[in-house]
Amino acid sequence: MKEACMLIIAQKERKTQMNQEKVIVIDFGGQYNQLVARRVRECNVYCEIYSYKTDLEQIKAMNPKGIILTGGPNSVYKEDSPHCDKRIFELGIPVLGICYGNQLLAWSVGGEVSPCAVSDYGKTKMKVNTFSPLFEGLKSEQIGLMSHTDQVTVLPKGFVSVATTGHCVNAAIENRERNLYGMQFHPEVESTPDGIRMIHNFLYNVCGATGNYSLRNLEGKLIEQVRQQVGDSEVLLGLSGGVDSSVCAALLSKA
Repeated sequence: MKEACMLIIAQKERKTQMNQEKVIVIDFGGQYNQLVARRVRECNVYCEIYSYKTDLEQIKAMNPKGIILTGGPNSVYKEDSPHCDKRIFELGIPVLGICYGNQLLAWSVGGEVSPCAVSDYGKTKMKVNTFSPLFEGLKSEQIGLMSHTDQVTVLPKGFVSVATTGHCVNAAIENRERNLYGMQFHPEVESTPDGIRMIHNFLYNVCGATGNYSLRNLEGKLIEQVRQQVGDSEVLLGLSGGVDSSVCAALLSKA
């Protein structure tokens, strides 16, 4: 009963979101993937996470406003590393690669990725190009959380570097004509103080998002959906104590 209730709620919520602009996060196994999606939603843009194995036609059918490639622990130049369909970069949909996603983006469209002579770890000082849509309205001196042993060493054709550190000349890259952007650092974490603003810039300056999604409205929508579904009937809920069933119980109680 619990699973059926939760499934119907999720299905209705998904149907509601079909009319909203959407950004998809493609998961390459990084530790901050859920946080990336959370940051997007905090910017009032609806977001869903999908595996790197997701079929290209499914991605096209979702008609996303933008695509974000997450970090991951692998090296893009190894055959057994996770790769997405390279045609994703030819769809005309804005793409932002983060850490591994940045390297994968560059490698997939003709750049080179190599092991670092000196790796960047932790909070790192950066110089950013404030003329870039990613860094608009920010100071040229930034702090970014770095965690990588590889980096983009040769830029793909048409790309330019828009951020540098003492050891990483391509800390952020862009090709405005193709709407392809990458960051070697992690903008989604608190250790990158202006990181949320950078994500906001990607969503609004590059993707053209309008911000028609609100986390504050989500609870009310779900409660109303429960009321419509249950009506005057009764619900038997098996509460495990986990996040899903606990949220379901709270929504049922308020409904």
